[in-house]
Amino acid sequence: MELRTGNIEKLSQGVHDVLVIGGGVNGAVAAAALSGRGVKVALIDRQDFAGFTSQQSSNLAWGGIKYLESHDFALVRGLCKSRNHLLENFPSRIQEIRFFTTIEKGFRFPPWFIWMGTWVYWLFGNCFTRPPRLLSRRLTEQEEPVVSTDNYFGGFEYSDAYLRDNDARFVFQFVRSAMDRGCVAANYVESLGARREDDVWVAKARDVISGETLEIRARVLINAAGPFVDEHNALTGEQTEHKHLFSKGIHLIVPQVTTHRKILTFFADDGRLFFAIPMGNRTCVGTTDTRVESPHSTVTEEDRRFVLDNINKRLKLDKPLTSADIIAERCGVRPLVVKRSSGGSGERDWLLLSRKHEVDINRETKHISIFGGKLTDCVNVGDEISGIVSGMGVDVLQPGYKWYGEPPASVRADFERQAKDMNLDRPASPQDAETISERLWRRYDKRALELLAMIREDSRQAETIIEGADYLRGEIALMQRQEMIVRLEDFLRRRSMLALTMRREDIHQAKGLLEACEILFGNEARAKYDEYFAAPA
Repeated sequence: MELRTGNIEKLSQGVHDVLVIGGGVNGAVAAAALSGRGVKVALIDRQDFAGFTSQQSSNLAWGGIKYLESHDFALVRGLCKSRNHLLENFPSRIQEIRFFTTIEKGFRFPPWFIWMGTWVYWLFGNCFTRPPRLLSRRLTEQEEPVVSTDNYFGGFEYSDAYLRDNDARFVFQFVRSAMDRGCVAANYVESLGARREDDVWVAKARDVISGETLEIRARVLINAAGPFVDEHNALTGEQTEHKHLFSKGIHLIVPQVTTHRKILTFFADDGRLFFAIPMGNRTCVGTTDTRVESPHSTVTEEDRRFVLDNINKRLKLDKPLTSADIIAERCGVRPLVVKRSSGGSGERDWLLLSRKHEVDINRETKHISIFGGKLTDCVNVGDEISGIVSGMGVDVLQPGYKWYGEPPASVRADFERQAKDMNLDRPASPQDAETISERLWRRYDKRALELLAMIREDSRQAETIIEGADYLRGEIALMQRQEMIVRLEDFLRRRSMLALTMRREDIHQAKGLLEACEILFGNEARAKYDEYFAAPA
């Protein structure tokens, strides 16, 4: 906890150039982009980083093919270009994946119309990915025999991208990048509101863990609180042009339905896109799109029934999936942006609402509010915020500096050479196609070199520590020092995917978990362990 304790002390020292409220994807990229350009940044979140909406996505970095139907062509074009940019700059974390799609009889559009749409989508993406491919019934049955063709009307395959790790870890890597460049970041620090005083924002904050309060001063305030942007603006007295409406989406993680590394794509009974997404040795199925009034949402039995009924109807499984097969659940809201003057009520308006982000700026008070947004567009958000801050009297250096992306190829080559010498260029198990060194680079990039040094000093650091998981003892030690893990849930749910891919009871019984807690939390290990398993699932 030394990193977090030290950063909390620094938060209240002096005047920061920028204070970012919220450590989801918008806040993380804003902090990373500004820190990378020499700006003195503070970042706080009242929960863990990426602890709310940003941990509930479908793990896709996609161009939004479904938005072609609402004629939001500019959004699709922009997202496709952003997706390509992510593929180029995060090659180990984001990879192209094929979407294996089938259309059923009675669908609102004929197959040839949607087939044409996949080519428009490919062209919108500058032909960056593999081209679409038409699927006959016979090809579908040969290549994905698990897909039911009883009501087959047409099929095709196209490309998009997805995250190899979970979304929360991808977001945290931006936070870690910001800290590497001087950002003072702390999780579990809640903003209680802010006021203007002598041309400086003074934010009152509370350490959620200790209960102590502190004041943070900054010249510019960025509200990146995700679905709570409106709530925080009310605390600071800021009036904005935009506001949020909320759509609930859920995913169920179930046993693996196919060994093929493709995303099975259907249109659910209500006509919306429905996915079966690979997640290691599991499959993530969903999603729903239900209007809700509050950012706080839960999975209902009706939600589970909808997802299970739709997936069972479209797959030929040995036995239908039931609630007993659910390993974990994801449930979160998508903050959708509307102008306050427009209202945005009505089912038709609801389904056609744009998923793009908006930024409200108050130059007089030097206040910025970020509404909406998608993970795919995160780099553009970081660049946009940097440009806005530079117009508020803050020195934003190195305008051409590339603040995102993986380290240069030479750094990775050096890592791979050392890993090979240490016999880490081998699969962790016969069933694993990815080598240990590839996995370590994907999770930690240049910080993996520090892990190699730890293993070189003590070979035990290369041992798998938790039964049923692929984490090395040295990885847990590296996380303890650099990843600000406050609660066991932070590790199991956000820094790793264990809480998504292992049943809770299996995690509880896994050998080595308590030892991992001892590395992460020292004398508090048993208390943190008990806290996690005492909490509701």
